[in-house]
Amino acid sequence: MRKGYFGDFGGCFVPESLVPPLQELEAAMAKFLPDPQFQAELSDLLCNYAGRETPLTFCPTLSKRLGLNLYLKREDLLHTGAHKVNNTLGQALLAKRMGKTSLLAETGAGMHGVATAAAAARLGLTCRIFMGADDVIRQAANVRRMKLLGTEVIAVESGTRTLKDAINAALREWVVTQKTTHYCFGTAAGPHPFPLLVRDFQCVIGRETRQQMLDRTGRLPDAVVACVGGGSNAIGMFHPFVDDPSVRIIGVEAGGTGEPGCYHSAALGRGTPGVLHGEYTMLLQDRNGQIEPSHSVSAGLDYPGVGPEHAMLQATKRAEYHPVIDRQALAAFQALCHEEGIIPALESSHALAWVLDNPGQFAKGANVVVNLSGRGDKDMDIIRKELGI
Repeated sequence: MRKGYFGDFGGCFVPESLVPPLQELEAAMAKFLPDPQFQAELSDLLCNYAGRETPLTFCPTLSKRLGLNLYLKREDLLHTGAHKVNNTLGQALLAKRMGKTSLLAETGAGMHGVATAAAAARLGLTCRIFMGADDVIRQAANVRRMKLLGTEVIAVESGTRTLKDAINAALREWVVTQKTTHYCFGTAAGPHPFPLLVRDFQCVIGRETRQQMLDRTGRLPDAVVACVGGGSNAIGMFHPFVDDPSVRIIGVEAGGTGEPGCYHSAALGRGTPGVLHGEYTMLLQDRNGQIEPSHSVSAGLDYPGVGPEHAMLQATKRAEYHPVIDRQALAAFQALCHEEGIIPALESSHALAWVLDNPGQFAKGANVVVNLSGRGDKDMDIIRKELGI
């Protein structure tokens, strides 16, 4: 495999000014990540600060309805409310080893921003978060949380005023501040080595799931399912199962409103290959290579690209990817609330929705694990608007 590539996808397509910090980061990964002392400190943070390991919850009511055994991997129970903290604690600890004094990050739904802010506070680093201006409005609760944690939040008014533009602004900032600042990238995308770095920190999800299913059922799951925007929660769940052909790997993208002419966020479903944010991957773009605007009721899936490893898994047919529209995700959100007493993030609701709407895709009695990547506290304003609750 070519360095920094997953099959045909990946690479490092960045301005010359960003090459030095990326090379510095790659060297730091090689030096510190294998270090037993680094891994011991990270494990302690994940266990005693973030709250790992997370439970594997069986859903009796929905399982009976579906005719299969539905389990949820409960990343929503982590400190700060989502899987994002697995990555931010790892990157913050690495930044400290590199001698950096500040973290820089982008965020869409705000969960990566909150997790970065918490990691920075815990490890004594300053922090700045870039967030699309539209996301600042629809995820106002998370903006307040970031500020409470001592982080500066910068609203990005350019472009579509969402995650894509927040990443662009953060990359520009990193060019200026790279000597003292580490860019804590939030998803398994971007220029090499970020897809590898984020995946490695998130693989704790799949490793735990694997062992928990063996302990609970005596065998591996028949399928693992996760929502995919940039794709960090999904690749963290999927990667430990890639070499197990008996395990079906299913990613679920946001399909938007489902209205005719609506631009969706399903880069794998309707995208074409191109370069965005330093990587060659599947993108929503027009014939001239201009990025199309994306849309999803869930801000964390509102992204016109996808991580390169997902593009490779689709191309090699090791994983399958399906779209779910807003209406289906909102129905799944309500189903989990009403029937299992769990309030999921709208991102995670997309993954659940595909299983709820396609039980015939699985054998009777199959063991299916959905990664519940986050909780729904952040989405209450959206839910009030969409469902009148």
